[in-house]
Amino acid sequence: MKRLTIFSYIILLIGVSLSMQGCKKLLGLNKQTDYDYEHRTADPHINKTALQFLNDRSNGNDTNIYDTVFKWMKMGIDYAGIDVNEYAKPGRTFIFLHNDAIKVWNNTTKKVTGGFFYTFPIVEKDSSGNPIIDPVTRTYKTHPADKWSDYSKETVKNYFLYLIGEGEFNFEDLNNVNQSVQSLMPAGAVATNESLLGYFKLSDGSNGFDIEAKFNLKILNNSDQAPIVFNDKTSDRSAGYIADNGIVHVYGATVVPFRANQ
Repeated sequence: MKRLTIFSYIILLIGVSLSMQGCKKLLGLNKQTDYDYEHRTADPHINKTALQFLNDRSNGNDTNIYDTVFKWMKMGIDYAGIDVNEYAKPGRTFIFLHNDAIKVWNNTTKKVTGGFFYTFPIVEKDSSGNPIIDPVTRTYKTHPADKWSDYSKETVKNYFLYLIGEGEFNFEDLNNVNQSVQSLMPAGAVATNESLLGYFKLSDGSNGFDIEAKFNLKILNNSDQAPIVFNDKTSDRSAGYIADNGIVHVYGATVVPFRANQ
């Protein structure tokens, strides 16, 4: 009786093992090294236009996800006077900015510590309108911006137009080589000089904005994820949202308006 029990137990283990192998095959888990992580939601279809997505998650209108993660983005678009219907037109790639990509606020220090407002601070000027040079560092004296109106409407408008690309570029359209995308920003646009962005000289002689009004997208291959990288600098926070009128990629850190290889 004892030998029969042991034999039955061995048969049971073999059966369980085979069953598990079958499950792994069905689930595609046998070849784990071939698994490519895609940094996007399980169901990428958002069943709304990019404009609706922007409005719902800047005003807290989404009944399923009540938040305002695009509040600062929407405030910038409104300040610049951009026609929001640009976000409803088809066949585009939209770069959305999470609040953290614009303004990171430290509650302890009561200061801006990250985002666009921090990366491209306001240049302090004397009574004649000339930039003040720090006598120690010999660099422009600056302070982080606090609101979009610290920048000119022209600069903010060009910035957000730069974040709308012509054509749809999702994971399946990209690889580890940069794909240049034409933006809606006018070619040759320059940043005004109220902020450090206006003093940022690129190798092609332009300042602030990409001279061709193009941005680069590529997939960064690594061991556990494959983010979409913007202009060789910023990895997405979440990407691959399929809107009714195009593709949306969301970034949570400063997005620079020029290609890094210029």
